[in-house]
Amino acid sequence: MSSIRKGLLQTVFSGAYMKRWNDKLRPAELYEVDKQAHKMIIAWLLLQENSRDMTAEERLVLGDRIVEWGIFDYLFRLVITDIKPPVYYRIKENPEHYRQLVAWVQGELEPVLSTLGADFWMRFLAYFDSDRKHELADDILAAAHCYASSWEFKLIEGLNAFDDELDEIRESFLDQQKEFQALKGFPELMNPKTHALGKLANLCGQLRFQKRWSQMPRIPETSVMGHMFLVGCYSYFFSVVQDACPARRQNNFFCGLFHDLPEMLTRDIISPVKKSVKELDVLIKAYEDEELERRVFQPLRDEGYTDIADRLGYFLGTETGSEFHDCIEQNGKVQRVTFDELQSIYNDNSVNPKDGEMLKVCDELAAYIEAYTAVRNGISINELNQAMWRLRDKYRKISIGNIHIGALMSDFD
Repeated sequence: MSSIRKGLLQTVFSGAYMKRWNDKLRPAELYEVDKQAHKMIIAWLLLQENSRDMTAEERLVLGDRIVEWGIFDYLFRLVITDIKPPVYYRIKENPEHYRQLVAWVQGELEPVLSTLGADFWMRFLAYFDSDRKHELADDILAAAHCYASSWEFKLIEGLNAFDDELDEIRESFLDQQKEFQALKGFPELMNPKTHALGKLANLCGQLRFQKRWSQMPRIPETSVMGHMFLVGCYSYFFSVVQDACPARRQNNFFCGLFHDLPEMLTRDIISPVKKSVKELDVLIKAYEDEELERRVFQPLRDEGYTDIADRLGYFLGTETGSEFHDCIEQNGKVQRVTFDELQSIYNDNSVNPKDGEMLKVCDELAAYIEAYTAVRNGISINELNQAMWRLRDKYRKISIGNIHIGALMSDFD
């Protein structure tokens, strides 16, 4: 039987420590978990653009590949963190050396991933099989990786003019970008000044710079973007354990990945502040909705990307009033349902189910781990301890499906 364990959640969180470009001068610290969030946002946009002519079943298969393989890539990179990219690519050129590296990584990850069940573990093994056929999902993930990494490079490029590797790195990115020009949506993504897709991708990237718990010292600090990726991964793992259908699994991952998107317009405002003034949270929500329409949805619609605007709206709960509502789409309309109904009669691809209640649990679980990790790292201030206590007390007796949240939190001692 599959289950969620502390080790899995902490492994995913460890990307918040993993610095990128750490041999270069940087205007701000760049972390792996933020880059992965940006990469998967780009992968979702490319998924939308490259699946329009597919059947519903083909789109689901492609979406499953992109989400799961993206997570597999991230976990793999967490283990090989000390290997510099040029060295890693040299290893990949030697089949035997790469096979040995993959076997070692799989051995390191088996204790935390095997709790998700034999099927999930076998899919993880199959992804790294050297005989696996190259697919469209591979191209989309590679293009998304290229975009997110080159976006970071543009940030540091001007500060590293003295670096003799700079020209080689720049040429490498230009060569990669040429390879993906035939991929639908990629040229538009690379032009943020003239295309709505590029503007959205660039705007999302700025969530890297918004720190969570900004008024409190923490180790590690997490950004809004990194937090979104954590919630997306946790939501996906929860979905696997709940035996969610493919559409529901994918929706839950992408809902987690986008759930704090409005904060690029209002900044991260913690709950105590929102609740400190009567109806302040209602005012903030109204402002977020207005700005989302003006800066995200309307520009997309103006350039013919109405389907992307509508999908983002579904993820963000624009029709029900909150991203944390359980809902389905039936007869062209969004309908609120209960978690029990999702688990039984609506756990079906045809109604495009989405978990809101479970997303809220994963959101607060990620916040709990952020506070817990900071306290364990020596930042034991009252606000963090109080946040941990409130969340543990809230979920002490709460289960969602077959996952007891109180028992899971109690593992963090």
